[in-house]
Amino acid sequence: MAVVFLWGVVSARLERADLTAPIVFTAAGGLLAATGLITGPSAPEVLRPLVEFTLVWVLFSDAAGVPYRELRSDAGLYLRLLGIGLPLTVLAGWGLALWLFPGLGIWLALLVGAALAPTDAALGLAVVTNRVVPPRIRRLITVESGLNDGIATPVVMFALAGAASAEGAEGAPGPGEALAELGVGAVTGVVIGLAGGFLLNRARRRRWAAEEFTGVAVLALALVAYTGSVALHGNGFIAAFCAGLAFGATSGERGAAELAFLKQTEDLVSLLVWLAFGAIAIPVLAGRADLLILLYGLLSLTLLRMLPVALSTLGSGLDRASVLFIGWFGPRGLASLVFALLALETLGSQADEAIAVITVTVLLSVLAHGFSAGPLATRYGTRSSRQPFGPV
Repeated sequence: MAVVFLWGVVSARLERADLTAPIVFTAAGGLLAATGLITGPSAPEVLRPLVEFTLVWVLFSDAAGVPYRELRSDAGLYLRLLGIGLPLTVLAGWGLALWLFPGLGIWLALLVGAALAPTDAALGLAVVTNRVVPPRIRRLITVESGLNDGIATPVVMFALAGAASAEGAEGAPGPGEALAELGVGAVTGVVIGLAGGFLLNRARRRRWAAEEFTGVAVLALALVAYTGSVALHGNGFIAAFCAGLAFGATSGERGAAELAFLKQTEDLVSLLVWLAFGAIAIPVLAGRADLLILLYGLLSLTLLRMLPVALSTLGSGLDRASVLFIGWFGPRGLASLVFALLALETLGSQADEAIAVITVTVLLSVLAHGFSAGPLATRYGTRSSRQPFGPV
């Protein structure tokens, strides 16, 4: 809490020096672990509520915050990135993991490929907030980041179920059961999100809802979707994502404002997850990191991301600089990290190598995208203002 408070005091100054929250809190976590103030052995059990709540709120908030009205002009491009680029990234990551780390097996390799496919716009905050960058490109990066974690979540859950079943984990659902849970979660989430958005919108119009409490209500609605789905033997994370999509579609014009409290809560728990990442992952890396893992991380952030983006945007009208810019600013962040912590909690030491691969990639992304966001955004934005590439 002291680290969180100090970050609040000096955050703007540090961000001007390209020191983002993930960089600072990862370093702080590593420092706490190195000095013995945090110990790691019991971390998976202690962190489970934090990790699960964080993923629920991230999925719901990202989905609910999608600006539906602004998507129409570039709907085809979003479909290209999410319907072609994202699956290609998962498949490429899966294949590369199987090739470089044959000991992982099919399921853990799929876990690595799927967990490292979602992007995190928060790691490149200077890109999506820098007004020199054309609004169209900022919107593309933000919306893609907001939706691809929810789309990748079913694949991650399926891979976790397959890996747990293959290892004979007690009570682990098989792949077929996992698919059924995903379906139940999707239906439950849609129903709860539609009902919640409709009720809140109607209550607001009739002045039944106290304005200062609506944000808390939305925060609770995300957890209702999660726990309701779990109670029905469905997947709570898929329920949270689908509930967010449905809520955003039915909550009316004030819906975005009511997400502010949820976003602030999400930001707080995210800082704690980054702190835990530094405390747990950095010691793990010290014992498992090698050149092959480093190679995978570098390829994941470059070729495995940029090539699918280039292929999916062929014929879209974007120029080469824009395609390269979007391809590079696909940082791996909070969602990938939470997936790794879920794997650690579910599979224990059996997932150590997969977690090490994910951890190295996220750590490389924290540094590379954190430090490059400001300079590259300014350079690209200045160039685009001189050579407009299309509607913004």
